[in-house]
Amino acid sequence: MMVKEKIALVTIRYGKDINGGAEYHCRMLAERLVDDYDVEVLTTCIRNYKTGINELPECEEVVNGVLVHRFKAEPVSPEKHKLYSKKEKPARKCRRFLFRIGILGYLANMFPIWKCRRAVELKAFQSYPFYSPNMCQFVRNNKDKYKVFIPVNMAESTTFFTAIEVPEKTILIPTMHNQGVFFKAIQTEVMTKVAYIGFNVEAEQKLAEKVFGKHMSPHGIISVGIEEPELALWAETQKKYKLPEDYLLYVGRVDPDKMGKIFDYFVSYKKKYPHSPLQLVLVGGINFAQLPFERQDVLYTGFVSDEEKMIILQHAKIVINPSKFESLSLILLEAMSQGKPMIVNGKCDVLKEHCVNSDYAALYYTGKRDFIAKLYKLDVSESLRLAMGKKATEYVRKNYDWSVILKRLKNIIETV
Repeated sequence: MMVKEKIALVTIRYGKDINGGAEYHCRMLAERLVDDYDVEVLTTCIRNYKTGINELPECEEVVNGVLVHRFKAEPVSPEKHKLYSKKEKPARKCRRFLFRIGILGYLANMFPIWKCRRAVELKAFQSYPFYSPNMCQFVRNNKDKYKVFIPVNMAESTTFFTAIEVPEKTILIPTMHNQGVFFKAIQTEVMTKVAYIGFNVEAEQKLAEKVFGKHMSPHGIISVGIEEPELALWAETQKKYKLPEDYLLYVGRVDPDKMGKIFDYFVSYKKKYPHSPLQLVLVGGINFAQLPFERQDVLYTGFVSDEEKMIILQHAKIVINPSKFESLSLILLEAMSQGKPMIVNGKCDVLKEHCVNSDYAALYYTGKRDFIAKLYKLDVSESLRLAMGKKATEYVRKNYDWSVILKRLKNIIETV
């Protein structure tokens, strides 16, 4: 019997009850690579992204055939994290300004490694809630046992310290978007030294090329696949969560960073069209100190199982992604795979790219007035929803089939 080569995926949180795009992305890759590799996951003991508390035991456990190593997060001087973040800000703001005026990429061609404020950026990463010295030590002590390391989400300290420790074995899934943390000078070390960088979509790759220039490590599109899900029973799920018949659905972390102005926009829509039966259903962990809106037409389910999520998705009238920061949007692809019309934030280049490439199987909005107009179109026109749904399923079938995605990734693993 041939012994499978060992690979490790790295993420800040991991498990079936963990919601978050990058975390789910990591889990899907891990569970689909087990047929060809001895797959392990390195992660922390943190469950809740906002609290950063070690709720899970430091241990090894098997989750859906994947061996998971959990390491306690022990940030160094966490009380100083805000101070370090403040001190590192000028360098990050400078790089972002250079990006906005269109010259950062040219400067990166001449100066690929930027060390301005490196020491304080390093301290900011080490004082961040997800920093785990034990995980860093594990990678250092065991790096020869693994063929590759695949960290997901370059914004996290777990990714940075893995990539710096074993750059020659690192296949980075950056999940990058136009947000401050990606402009840290210290990121130039990661993006120019790892073995390979696998982006999700062209818009993400183009963004990285404009930030890190021609000296960026070998890179290309890997992305992620979508497949037919298992479903819970609709009658039971509808009763359990008191779901309405007509609803606009949001799936993801229910927190200010992800939600944007969706509450304000939805309330304005209902004021303009008070006879619309549409209700807003929010599925996911709630990270607000208190619920921002308590209205009869806004419903919070909290965390649901994967099977419940997919049946709720199937019965949605319209699905929304209001986030400005996406590197792919798994929920968009899952909704499209189920033939659901989407409305998305036009300030996110990745989401706009999906709209254009799918021949507008999803619509993007640019402000409140545009949101209201496009939501109304979808709300009242069944024929439009069906036409968009048909294009959506075809778009996902052609571009996000797992057999294609895994072939790309396995080819890269074998050449590193």
